[in-house]
Amino acid sequence: MKFRPKISFMATTWAAKGRRILGWVAAVVCVLFLAAAVASYYFSRKSPVSRDWVVQTIESRYQCEVELEGFHVSYFPLLSIEGEGLILRRKEQPGLPPLASIRKFSAHANWLGLLNEPRHFGEVRMEGLALCIPPHSTASQAKPSTAMSTPAAKPQFSSFVLDEVLADDATLTILSANPAKPPHLFAIHKLRMQAAGIGQPMSFQVTLTNPQPVGEIRSKGQFGPWNVAEPSLTPVSGSYSFSNADLGTIRGLGGKLSSRGLYQGVLNQIQVQGETDTPDFDLGVSGNKVHLWTQFSAVVDGVTGDTLLEPVTAQLLGSKIVARGKVVRVPGGSGREILLDVSAQPARLEDLLRLAVKSPTPSMTGAVSVRTNFDLQPGYEEIIQRLKLDGSFNVRFARFTNSETEEKMTGFSRRAQGKPGDEAIQNSPFDLSGRFALAESQAKFSGLNFSLPGASMQLDGTFGLVGQTLDFAGTVRLQAKVSQTVTGIKSRLLKVIDPLFARDGAGTVLPIEIKGTREKPAFKLDYGKLFKR
Repeated sequence: MKFRPKISFMATTWAAKGRRILGWVAAVVCVLFLAAAVASYYFSRKSPVSRDWVVQTIESRYQCEVELEGFHVSYFPLLSIEGEGLILRRKEQPGLPPLASIRKFSAHANWLGLLNEPRHFGEVRMEGLALCIPPHSTASQAKPSTAMSTPAAKPQFSSFVLDEVLADDATLTILSANPAKPPHLFAIHKLRMQAAGIGQPMSFQVTLTNPQPVGEIRSKGQFGPWNVAEPSLTPVSGSYSFSNADLGTIRGLGGKLSSRGLYQGVLNQIQVQGETDTPDFDLGVSGNKVHLWTQFSAVVDGVTGDTLLEPVTAQLLGSKIVARGKVVRVPGGSGREILLDVSAQPARLEDLLRLAVKSPTPSMTGAVSVRTNFDLQPGYEEIIQRLKLDGSFNVRFARFTNSETEEKMTGFSRRAQGKPGDEAIQNSPFDLSGRFALAESQAKFSGLNFSLPGASMQLDGTFGLVGQTLDFAGTVRLQAKVSQTVTGIKSRLLKVIDPLFARDGAGTVLPIEIKGTREKPAFKLDYGKLFKR
């Protein structure tokens, strides 16, 4: 009982303190609400972010005409903006599609960020973003070159900064300078940009679908500052990865391509260095799948899509192929033409035959050097019908992989040397050289020279890649006389006709024809030429 007065006194004291604390809290809350009310009233009358400010700022920054269908602002607890129907149109090109359009957008900012200059907006979300890059003007057109030069841009300062921009399921359209040509359309799945709108390069991360060959591209880098006068001269740099691109979407090709690399430059002149890997490449002629790896350096016009290749080094199985040239749009038509100078020296004959000949096993092996012009026209036909080649080749130390065919070649070499029974002569290699021209799936050969120990052959003719058909004519020269190609009684009987086949007083010269197919060639003497001679 003697402690009750003290306990009662303490309870009374703490109750008084609690009432004072609650009073202070209530006072602070009232002040905050009052401040918020005053700020809300002030911003509603003199808002730092109004519809007019948004329109005027964008018009000034991008030198365009702006349409804004809807605009709403709330100020508590943070400033929030929502808008609909934002469209940016080029003033000097009113007939072109809008430079950008946004179906719906939202942004957030704190008051402190709005009182600074430039004004900061934290996160901006865009729905239905559609970007359209117009063609570069005639005055600024420049052919791609190996020397990369980024035009110096005057510093541009903006009255706003977007700390982060999020735009998913957007589209990017790149218009051609020729109105008759279709534009390039890219589907952007994810787009992230940081520090946009400050007149300096902005960082970005993007995931998009490449239209042809169809595949997913992931890229990150820096973009800008935006060139108001000429958007195609806007700087860009970064890295990319291209995965699981389906070459089957290009008629006549097959395989899954992956690529990665670096790029820098301006939109209409981008220097790209990278590599590709296609484990199951198929040219669509033979049906055989081979491993193709390439390393390349190129200059790409990001507006027209024209590409200068300088060079492309390809590793096809065990062969190295080097190509230089360009990929350009066809004037007055749709699609792109590939024009290349290709060389492979030395390469393996068996590797090239896997792409060109319909056989799971190459029919020949050997070392080959090839130089050719490569012209692939656009179109919907099979690639072998659109491909044109014009070049020369030289094969050394070739052999047939089929043992039966190889034995026949060895026997032919023995007879040509006048030693038909000499078993010491084994596995005679041969050389092959000549010029070729391919057009409409038909290969035409001229000056075709075939030689092996004891014999040589000069032929002209054609080889049909679709049906694998042969149609050749020429002459065979043997070191031996006809009678020396056989033994026994046959040799003695044939001595009578040795002069008929002899030329220049020695050996044998036979006019021949080769027809049929690659699988079943038919050799025969051209008797008309023989007796006419």
